[in-house]
Amino acid sequence: MTESSLEIAAVQCTSVPRDVEANARDHARLAALAFARGCQLVLFPELSLTGYDLGLRGEEAVSATDPRLAELRALADAHSAVVVAGAPVVSTRGLHIGAICLLPAGRVQVYTKQCLHEGEEVAFVPGSGGDPLSLLGKLVGLAICADVTHPEHARSAKERGCAIYAAGCFLTPSGYDADCALLQGYAREHRMAVLMANYAAAGGPVPAAGKSAIWSSDGKRLAQAPPEGDAIVAGRWDGNAWSGEVSCCSTAASARRAS
Repeated sequence: MTESSLEIAAVQCTSVPRDVEANARDHARLAALAFARGCQLVLFPELSLTGYDLGLRGEEAVSATDPRLAELRALADAHSAVVVAGAPVVSTRGLHIGAICLLPAGRVQVYTKQCLHEGEEVAFVPGSGGDPLSLLGKLVGLAICADVTHPEHARSAKERGCAIYAAGCFLTPSGYDADCALLQGYAREHRMAVLMANYAAAGGPVPAAGKSAIWSSDGKRLAQAPPEGDAIVAGRWDGNAWSGEVSCCSTAASARRAS
């Protein structure tokens, strides 16, 4: 890998409902696979550490220092890379849908979802977003699911200098095409690579669409995961252009979780 190259990945997975310990362990398995191929950023879906659940409460919030995340923190440090895991996080304003960003040397950033989907207000309050991630000279703007339905959100990421827009999502089959059309449009309009991590289908009581994806900065879809199963959707910048590929990595255990 050259000095100007960069590799990022969206991880498609399923989650055990409210079992942070089991989900963190599986996140570590999948992150290790992505890091082994040279990725410097690994993005998981919305609320990936608990599963997408409108019954979550403040006492179930996950902090960046949670001991259950120790293996993920160690992986980020060992590979000088970033893990972005979805989790409920709490502030003085209430419970947020958040993304815990584990960086090398024990550093942490937290992003909180700014734009709630209809119905999410029963459990969560809107967040304030967060700073872009810095990754080998490129800035990465984060988004969580319904954030991407607001064009000003992606526009703000571009205005802040982001070259990559990374969205952790829970997209259903009925909403998938419309949301992906927005993401593709943002890639083309703002000249940003766009990365989207979604749940694998049949991962919980509400169906997910799978098909995590990456688009290049001209809007071309480079790679897309299948609807079912754990997968790593990797995008690589070689200093001149983006390319992408998919690795499927389901195990017997993950297949049981999805059943």
